[in-house]
Amino acid sequence: MTDFFLLLMGFFIVSANIIGFIYYKKKKNLYFAAFTILLLAVLFGAIGSVLAIVIIRDPFAIFYGMQLGQYLIVNSIIVFSIAILVTIIKKFTTIKSNS
Repeated sequence: MTDFFLLLMGFFIVSANIIGFIYYKKKKNLYFAAFTILLLAVLFGAIGSVLAIVIIRDPFAIFYGMQLGQYLIVNSIIVFSIAILVTIIKKFTTIKSNS
């Protein structure tokens, strides 16, 4: 049972990143991709909670979904930090090339 939920967690994390990457390629905006992953954290956390409650049949299984949402929120924070870093590097490079 634990292996199933770990695989499900890995699947949700990978699929959220792939969807975020697709939105990045479509919109050419890292901030939009990070926001998409943040929204998917809520969605996948809710789906994980519902699946855990249905499979385990215990009200405390909702904490599985909260844990999954927490990992995805950390993931979106990492993507947002990378977006900020890329923006700073682009601005620094533009200022340096103009001098």
